[in-house]
Amino acid sequence: MISLDEEVRLYTTNAEREKVQTRATLFGIVTTIHYLEAAYLRDAVSAAEYSAACTRLLSQYKTMMKLLADEVASIEDFMKRYRMDFPAALQRIKVGVPATVEHPAESSVGSGPEGAKLVAETTQAFITFLDALKLNLRAKDQLHPILQELVTGYARFPASKEWEGRSKLVGWLITLNGMKASEELGGEQMRQLTFDVEDAYKEFFKSLSGEDKK
Repeated sequence: MISLDEEVRLYTTNAEREKVQTRATLFGIVTTIHYLEAAYLRDAVSAAEYSAACTRLLSQYKTMMKLLADEVASIEDFMKRYRMDFPAALQRIKVGVPATVEHPAESSVGSGPEGAKLVAETTQAFITFLDALKLNLRAKDQLHPILQELVTGYARFPASKEWEGRSKLVGWLITLNGMKASEELGGEQMRQLTFDVEDAYKEFFKSLSGEDKK
C-alpha cells in the first residue's frame, strides 16, 4: 500500500536528477522570458535593462536546449507538455534576439566617434557574414552567431526600421534559430540568403550616403 506521507521521488539516479533539474531550469527560463516581455511592454523596465536581461535569458535557453537535445524535440513540444501558454515568450525564443533589436526604438546614431565606430562595426559584420557565405558555411552553428551580431548592430540605426533589409535579416535569423545546430541550409536557401544580405548591405550604404532620400 502506498503511503500518502511518503515522498515521491522524481529520480533514482544522479543522471536522472540532472535531467529533472535541467528541465526545471528550462521551465523557469521560459517563464521568466514571458514576464520580462510583459514588463517591457508595460514600460516597467527600461530598454537597457530589458535588453541585457533578455540577451542573458536567451543565451541560457540555448544552453539548456543543448543539454536536453535527446529528450526535447522542440520548445513547442516542451511548452505543450508542461501546459505553458506563453505566446510572447515563444515568439521571443523563435526570433532569438530582444525586442529592442527586432523593433528598434527611435534613437540617434551620432556623427562623432561613436557613430563612426558603429558604422565601422556594422560594415565589418556585413563583410564577415558575406565571407562566411562565400566559404559555403551552411550550418546553423556556423551562421547564426555572426548573423545575430550583424542584426544587433544593424538595428541600432534608427533608420533601419524603414529599410527593407531589416525584415529580411530578422526573418533569416528566425529561420536559423528554429534549426538544430548541425542542420544546414539548402542550395536555394543559400542563394536567397546571399542575395538578401548583399541587398541589405547596399541599402545600408545608400542610407548612410543619403541616396535613399533623393
